[in-house]
Amino acid sequence: MSKNPQTLEKTPYKLFNMPWQYFAIFSAVVLAATFLGVLPSGMTGCFAFMIVLGTIFQEIGDRTPFIKSYLGGGAIVVIFGSALLEYFNVFPEEVVGSLMANIETFFKPTGAFLDFYIAALITGSILGMNRNLLVKAAARYFPAIFGALIVSFGLAALGGVITGFGAIKALLLIALPIMGGGMGAGAVPLSKIFESTGTMSAEEAISIMNPAVAIGNATSIIIAGLLVKLIVDKNWNGQGQLMVAGSNDTSDLEISPEMQAKRDKIDVTNLGIGMFTACTFFAWGYILAMVWDFLVPAVSIHAYAWMIISVAVCKIFNLLPEFVEIACFQWFQFVMKNLTGALMVGIGFCYLSLDVVVASFSLTYLLLCFLTCIGAVIGAGVVGKFVGFYPVEAAITAGLCMANMGGTGDVAVLSAGDRMELMPFAQISSRLGGAVILVIGSLMLSFMGGLL
Repeated sequence: MSKNPQTLEKTPYKLFNMPWQYFAIFSAVVLAATFLGVLPSGMTGCFAFMIVLGTIFQEIGDRTPFIKSYLGGGAIVVIFGSALLEYFNVFPEEVVGSLMANIETFFKPTGAFLDFYIAALITGSILGMNRNLLVKAAARYFPAIFGALIVSFGLAALGGVITGFGAIKALLLIALPIMGGGMGAGAVPLSKIFESTGTMSAEEAISIMNPAVAIGNATSIIIAGLLVKLIVDKNWNGQGQLMVAGSNDTSDLEISPEMQAKRDKIDVTNLGIGMFTACTFFAWGYILAMVWDFLVPAVSIHAYAWMIISVAVCKIFNLLPEFVEIACFQWFQFVMKNLTGALMVGIGFCYLSLDVVVASFSLTYLLLCFLTCIGAVIGAGVVGKFVGFYPVEAAITAGLCMANMGGTGDVAVLSAGDRMELMPFAQISSRLGGAVILVIGSLMLSFMGGLL
């Protein structure tokens, strides 16, 4: 039987979702303007330059086997690649001054683009979840997550004391970012919280935390692959089934086909509604933070934390109409798919100091990252056993999917452990677990930030 000719057609190679030839032409224009020193100032030139650089580095990271499989793929290459360009003065001196000033104005001192991105990320990711998944998570799954957090923080602090690194430093600069849900939703907003509490600058914080996130991601993937092979006892390994009593029927925990169809029908007016709603929730977070600081000045809780709490409450109690939730999800998808690379370029240029990275990196640093991930496995596995989960599956989802790099990390960890059917639970870890870390981080920095 002859094959359908259409099945033999190769998918055209694309960059930034367009045929590579067009991307190459557009990139040549942007880079020419950059090297000639006439790249427009403000967000217009910044977006053009950062999209070009971010897309190229993202492609390199996503196609480099070891980096793709263990270190988080493109995100890590974009951040470190941008930092290396700036560190080694790849751009001519007369160009780099104006270019850096332009990007820094876009990112600092207010962090305008960072806040814009984080607002879309938090609002869209939580409102885009299945409500049943959010509600049912609290009963059994959240105790397993908190078990992972408590033991991972405990082991990291103990390791910090034994090695002389310091318990507080190990907690705030290693354990916290590893358990925080990756870069965009974890280390980046955490660095802003560090800065807002006066603990250290965002640049210094992210330079120390960034390697921890990558190492934690790699360690989580490796441990997931080993865990399912080393622990085969049927009382501990559910062979892909999380709950001991019952099954992994997640039909009521997934997005229905009808809702998915509504989400897939992109409406340009929805993008505007989503943007406005995200920015409004961000402003509301600052209002609550101001009121809280007035009532309880001794304990500072960052506006990000209040924003997360507010969005979660609205989702749980169905306080927003469906069309607003869909709009926020579509806006979040637009920002995440199109502007994440640009964000990471800005982080690499403005927030990552390679001098600090090199000074922080050591065998002790590696050990503390490893202890954090092992603590996540032990805590989630033990508590999971008590709440009716198989320890191996609980350790992978509530433990290692907290310690990896968010969405891409979830796929890598579940693939390594051959547990892809547990993706709905991994999403709780990455989305809500990461959000919880921002709340916890805000409280921890309020109490312990001055001790660093």
